[in-house]
Amino acid sequence: MKKGIHPEYNEITVVMSDGSEVKTRSTMKTKDGVYRTEVDSKNHPFYNDSQKMITTAGRVDKFNKKYGRK
Repeated sequence: MKKGIHPEYNEITVVMSDGSEVKTRSTMKTKDGVYRTEVDSKNHPFYNDSQKMITTAGRVDKFNKKYGRK
């Protein structure tokens, strides 16, 4: 590897929204070595199935109602 062109790779602590902690290594620059997340897999709708999904059939019905087809 060439010297002087790569970012520093340091150990950081990631604190999840529920307070749990994970130690990892990253090139992220933090003042105190801690990164606090607001959104993670425990509270994001994509991961916990509280996301509202529109089915393909629902979209077809909406199209047919809008344009007068039956």
